[in-house]
Amino acid sequence: MQVTSFAFLVFLFAVAALNYCLPRKFRYILLLIASLGFYASLDVKGCIVLAISILTTYAAGLLMDGSAGTDGQAGEDKNGGFKSNNLVFALCIVLNVGMLVVFKYLGFFAGSVFAVMGKEAPTISILAPIGISFYTLKALSYLIDVKRGTIKAERNLAKYVLYVSFFTQIISGPIDRADNLISQFNYPVTVDIEMLKDGFLQILWGYFMKLVLADRMAIFVADIYGNPVPGTITFIGTLLYTLEIYCDFAGYSHIVIGAARILGIDVMNNFEAPYLSGSIAEFWRRWHISLSSWLKDYIYIPLGGNRKGVARKYLNILIVFAVSGLWHGANWTFVVWGLLHGLYQVVGYLMKPVRDFWVKLFAVDRESFAHKVVKTVITFLLVNLAWVFFRADTIGAAFDVIGKSLSFTPWVLTNGELFRHGLDQANMLLLLIGVVIVFIVDLMNVRGIILREKILRQPLWLRWLIMIVAILVVAVCGIWGPGYDASSFIYQQF
Repeated sequence: MQVTSFAFLVFLFAVAALNYCLPRKFRYILLLIASLGFYASLDVKGCIVLAISILTTYAAGLLMDGSAGTDGQAGEDKNGGFKSNNLVFALCIVLNVGMLVVFKYLGFFAGSVFAVMGKEAPTISILAPIGISFYTLKALSYLIDVKRGTIKAERNLAKYVLYVSFFTQIISGPIDRADNLISQFNYPVTVDIEMLKDGFLQILWGYFMKLVLADRMAIFVADIYGNPVPGTITFIGTLLYTLEIYCDFAGYSHIVIGAARILGIDVMNNFEAPYLSGSIAEFWRRWHISLSSWLKDYIYIPLGGNRKGVARKYLNILIVFAVSGLWHGANWTFVVWGLLHGLYQVVGYLMKPVRDFWVKLFAVDRESFAHKVVKTVITFLLVNLAWVFFRADTIGAAFDVIGKSLSFTPWVLTNGELFRHGLDQANMLLLLIGVVIVFIVDLMNVRGIILREKILRQPLWLRWLIMIVAILVVAVCGIWGPGYDASSFIYQQF
């Protein structure tokens, strides 16, 4: 049951109707049943791995509860002696990370080792459970927070199971924290009509980004990356992939965040207009926020962050982004993608004195519109370059795409070449209009203007007109039908 399917909408609104009717203290039971049923409909065998992850972290959390202070050190028990559950913590971490490694990376690591040895690697094919990268991070963050003493272990097993398996998050996030979600399961808010309308509008926006834009871009991008040719057309293909992955993943996030809101649950935002960032560091504060904040809190800071000298800080940045790349997929292309972002930041820090010198020399106003535009464009192009490695099947293929995209052939914009890669003139025009709309909405968000809130304050007739038009655009312009296998969200594979 994909979240872009009609079946999901029926499922969501059926659960929402029951959720609205139930007494508030019993709603978590309904959400738990719905979540387990949703996941089972996607991956029955994966339920075993999910159950192991949930039960081990739940049990370890109970064992450690009360033994860790805010500094993460062993506390004092009632008899005045010191007890430590470091072994329990370590074993649980090893087990859960080990399952993730076996299911996602065993073939990759084995292939790399055999390649170094100059031998042919054996074929290892293990199908990873759906969502394992996401629910594993949720379970680990809970366990680490209990160990640190920042939260209490959850005694109610059903609520903890719901936290890890909440159906709006289990496929591709957001990777929410236990202190945010479990507290809402304990004290659910009263779902009102405003939350329902706001959630519905956010779902519509997500469908527009995914079905109308991302899936349409995917056709052009697949053709270009499958057979890159020298010229500007390949550069356009890289730009469209940069936009595709944003519309795809942000679209998914809007759908599931809106779905959670319909159920009376507020989950963390995952995107804040990332392509309007003025630096790579800012980009990662706006892109996949739940993952970047997880990496910062549970890897970067424990490694020492920026507290152990400049050299160590740069090394920690590279480690975190290498881990981020590997988390995204079992391929060296993802590692290169992650390391590129790490290098961008390290080089940015190293070049700061040089930039400051030139800014002072030429009396550049860093708050001027022109300066901000230049920074945004440069950041976007650097991100676009890194996405080539993310999309390509091999590092060699990525360099091939980059090399061919450097050939300047602007006449492809006028000689019809643009419309020979899966999308005709009408579809390209639709994409252009859609991208402009996304840009305007993101620009409004950056300035603190939430379009949904503006729409909901309009007269009733105008609100209905906007929603009807939006539904028609998604229904008519979205890519549907039995002849088209609606592409699963890009991040679902990670």
